[in-house]
Amino acid sequence: MEINKQLASELNISLKQTDTVIKLLDEGNTVPFIARYRKEATGNLSDELLRTFEERLAALRVLNEKKEDIKRLIENQDKLTEELIKKIDNATTLTELEDIYRPYRPKRRTRATIAKEKGLEKLAQIILLKQDCDLQKESSAFIDPQKEVNTIKDALNGAKDIIAEMISDNADYRKEIRFYTFNNGFLISKSKTDQDSVYRNYYDFKEPLKKLVSHRILAINRGEKEGFLTVKIEADENYIYQYIADKIINRYAESANKQLLQEVIADSYKRLIQSSIETEIRNDLTANAQSQAIEVFKENLKNLLLQPPIVGKVVMGFDPAYRTGCKIAIVDDIGNPLDTTVVYPTPPQNKTAEAAKELTNLIDKYHVDIISVGNGTASKESEIFVADLIKHQKHPVSYLMTNEAGASVYSASKLAIAEFPQYDLTKRSAISIARRIQDPLAELVKIDPKSIGVGQYQHDMNQKELSVALDGVVENCVSSVGVELNTASVSLLKNIAGISAKTAENIVTYRENKRFGSREELKQVTGIGEKAYQQAAGFIRVADSAEILDNTAVHPESYEAAKKILAQFNYTEDDIKNHNLKNLPEQIKKVGHKKLAEKLNIGELTLNDIVKELLQPARDPRSELPAPILRSDIMDISYLKEGMILTGTVRNVADFGAFVDIGVHQDGLIHISKLSKSFVKKPTDVISVGETVKVKVLEVDVAKKRIALEKVFD
Repeated sequence: MEINKQLASELNISLKQTDTVIKLLDEGNTVPFIARYRKEATGNLSDELLRTFEERLAALRVLNEKKEDIKRLIENQDKLTEELIKKIDNATTLTELEDIYRPYRPKRRTRATIAKEKGLEKLAQIILLKQDCDLQKESSAFIDPQKEVNTIKDALNGAKDIIAEMISDNADYRKEIRFYTFNNGFLISKSKTDQDSVYRNYYDFKEPLKKLVSHRILAINRGEKEGFLTVKIEADENYIYQYIADKIINRYAESANKQLLQEVIADSYKRLIQSSIETEIRNDLTANAQSQAIEVFKENLKNLLLQPPIVGKVVMGFDPAYRTGCKIAIVDDIGNPLDTTVVYPTPPQNKTAEAAKELTNLIDKYHVDIISVGNGTASKESEIFVADLIKHQKHPVSYLMTNEAGASVYSASKLAIAEFPQYDLTKRSAISIARRIQDPLAELVKIDPKSIGVGQYQHDMNQKELSVALDGVVENCVSSVGVELNTASVSLLKNIAGISAKTAENIVTYRENKRFGSREELKQVTGIGEKAYQQAAGFIRVADSAEILDNTAVHPESYEAAKKILAQFNYTEDDIKNHNLKNLPEQIKKVGHKKLAEKLNIGELTLNDIVKELLQPARDPRSELPAPILRSDIMDISYLKEGMILTGTVRNVADFGAFVDIGVHQDGLIHISKLSKSFVKKPTDVISVGETVKVKVLEVDVAKKRIALEKVFD
């Protein structure tokens, strides 16, 4: 199948859409740019689908290159036939291609190749083709002491090895055996040790291959790797033997010949086929499980990055610890550090009174509104301390528990050192924890996505594939929000479509001497040519620009259309600033969207996007999401009772359910079966990181610190 047709089929889109997207990608356009500014051309395909399209296009092109390589290699052996070409062209996976190429691949010396060197290939063909022959008589003709074929038995054993390899090399047989094994076989794991571990559920485990879910596959793989489990695949060997026998043994075969061929079939399967089929199936299971885990990670990361910022608040970052003390950083309402200190309210010092006095003075001095408490080591004791502290303040102060994953990685990075050279890494960590609630996106893009802690088994995955996938999510998120050109960090800028890490550094260097006065001025930066400017322009904002559209998501290529819309209904750019366009949608409706779009020579989707930006210039899409839960008191897990109804924040989503912070320091788990009244295939379909949910307590195990929850439906 041609690549465009296969993509259209796989992604359930039209051939026209497929051809258009391939053309746009090949022209160097980025996914965010295509998704936002080429909606008419693509039929409004989402950025997620376009990412998948881009990945599959690359994979299919690699597959096609492999096909051409295999054709060339077989042709070099003068063995390429029309039938082979058709088989190669029709292959849809690399595994299929490997099966087809197997008989032609240069082999190391095997039992079969040694037998061929002894001249026994013709005997093998006689046995296969003349199954009513006299084996003893036919074999005796191949006895040759000079070739170390001293007896009839030697001749037959060599012929059997050749036939066994012929069976193993048959692509059709391997395909059927693989299909049968996957659909009817079982994965079995056994304990390799008496030692208890997190893998205890898999110490005596058996499940049909086709029913295995991804998190179990990844857990079993890790258990095997760490030496706790032995793993194998089991299938009905008799069925497989009979399948091969039906292909190579005819009904007229003499009993001796039939018995010999049955022995060959068993040998071929046990010695040559079984282990490789098992490896292939397990590799496929792992690849699919990793792909699913990456999808979950991507969705979690997206929802975490797009959490609504808490704006206009002075925040105290509280980085908990025991022996070394809790690091404190206060940042103003735009994230600038105001003060730092270290207090010791946790064991072993337990200087709670001194800590409370010092922090109360800081809260009063800087009018702190919120305390952002990291959820790492000593966070339980710290949360108890903070909850009591805020009860005694002169003005209202709230707190929230903040996921501090990656804060230590950031604080020790070159970026953090360059950003805050005057502070040690512990103070930088506290600053990061404070700023994470003010603008999660701006802070979290400074950290390797794999360190943010919203995935599962991420260290077991193909790290290159994971990085590419997560980098794509970050780029989509940053582009969807947009960045202020005069204040954005290198970390934000390098995730804008069309801007590389080096170009981002060039932008920061440029503005050290001169603030950007417009989007157009971006072209003066080294590394920004016409193409890069086209890709990036719509995602950057310049609040100080004389051109008000520079502070919207309207692309410069649509400025003329935007101004014609204003003129059509007697509005000015001042009306954008003063938010005097509330009647614009109704006025356009009277004229007709389609008619106006045609008049402006733009598409209706582009028209709608322009109008949306004119109505809400500098709009932050995150502001439309529910705000984080701020707390003023704390509960302990021992307070929980079955049947309690609580409100919490989703911290992580996995294949088997969602973890929810309900204010007792220990996250509770909503199992996938308790996420909805109807069947849920994927938790991410019904719940997301950062979401506020109402839950019912089903079960509490204080000793094991386990809380089972159920989502409550109004």
